[in-house]
Formats: sequence, C-alpha cells, structure tokens
Amino acid sequence: MELMKLNELHAKLLEIYGPQGKWWPGSSEEILVSAILTQNTNWVNVERAMDNIKRAWNENSKAHPSLLEFLYYLDDKQMAELIKPAGFYNVKTVRLRHLLSWLKTYRFDLTAIERKDTKALREELLNIKGVGKETADSILLYALERPVFVVDAYTKRLLNRIFNMKLESYEQIQNLFHLIYPANTQLYQELHGLIVEHAKLLCRTRPLCTRCLINSCWYRKKLQRE
Repeated sequence: MELMKLNELHAKLLEIYGPQGKWWPGSSEEILVSAILTQNTNWVNVERAMDNIKRAWNENSKAHPSLLEFLYYLDDKQMAELIKPAGFYNVKTVRLRHLLSWLKTYRFDLTAIERKDTKALREELLNIKGVGKETADSILLYALERPVFVVDAYTKRLLNRIFNMKLESYEQIQNLFHLIYPANTQLYQELHGLIVEHAKLLCRTRPLCTRCLINSCWYRKKLQRE
C-alpha cells in the first residue's frame, strides 16, 4: 500500500474525527492571552487560569470593558496569582506583560491591529519578548483570523510518522503546508486542530498504532515489517 499524500491529510483526519471548526476556544482577546498561557503546559491548566482571569474581570468589567486592558492594569503579583494554574507563572507574567504592552500601543483596539497586513503583524509579534513563531502564528490564525499555518511538535511528529518526512525547520514545514493547501483561515484552523487531536489521542509519544485508522502510515508499515 502506498503512503498517503500530505494533501490528503486533512480529508483523512476529517473523516476520522469529524469537523473541528475553529478548535481554539474563546474570543479574540481570550485567545491572545491563552496563546501565552499554553506555552509548556496542557490545555486543562490553561482553562483553569483563564477561568480565574474571566472571573476577576467580570468583577471589574465596569471599570475595564476590555479584558486586555483589565490585565494590563493589574500589578505583576495579581496577574501571577490569576495565571498560577498554567505553570511557570512568573515567566508567563513577564511574557504576558510584554504582549499587553504591545497591545497598549494600539489602545487595545483589535480593529486597529486588524488593519495591518499579515507580514507586518507577524514581524511585530516576533519582536515581542517571549513570543516565538508558534505563539505568533497561533495569534495570527486564531485571534486575528489570518491564513497562517501553525507548526507545533505534533505537526512534526505526524510528518515523521505518517509520511517519513524528517523536517525540523519551522519555516520549511510551514512553507510546505502553505504550498500544498490553499490559503484559507478556516481550513488551517481545522487542520491544525485535527493534527493536535490525532497526536493527543493516538499518535502519542508512544503511539497506539493498532487503534489508528490511517493504514497507509509509514511508521505503522515499518512496525509491521519488523
């Protein structure tokens, strides 16, 4: 059996898991915050931290109609306490502070940010201390609705396992997806979500190959030969 082609990945995962939609939950303001909080932790911890933030904001929403503005005017100790469930809370407080300071230059007005072109926005995000390529692209794709494919460890794992493609460069992998799939925000959101779902449920560090429905997976065929 021949290996599945990369341009067939979306259709196959969609067949297995069904539509994922936007996948990353929350408003654009919430996604900007959770993009920092999700670094080096699992989503359950991010949800706990976001629940703390939203609960505190609801109590102060009259003074600060914007969630981002509310966070900006917290002191570091208050912010660290709210995001503590996400882990590395002191580091993430600093990183969130850098992101919020950038947003302050736009007066926390996302419509003003959205008027800028994607390339310029990506450069600005990458110039924020603590915002790497994956975080910047997550913000672009999910918070600002730009057709930029997000590459994460799960993406690299699936390329390696399913297609025997051992690529390490972020740009190389991203360019590959941009070349094969049309520039479509909803498509990129769903495909990224499907990749994460498959990697978390079956294609784990120790893969559950016997449960996997991707019969043409290179890694699975390799195990069968051994």
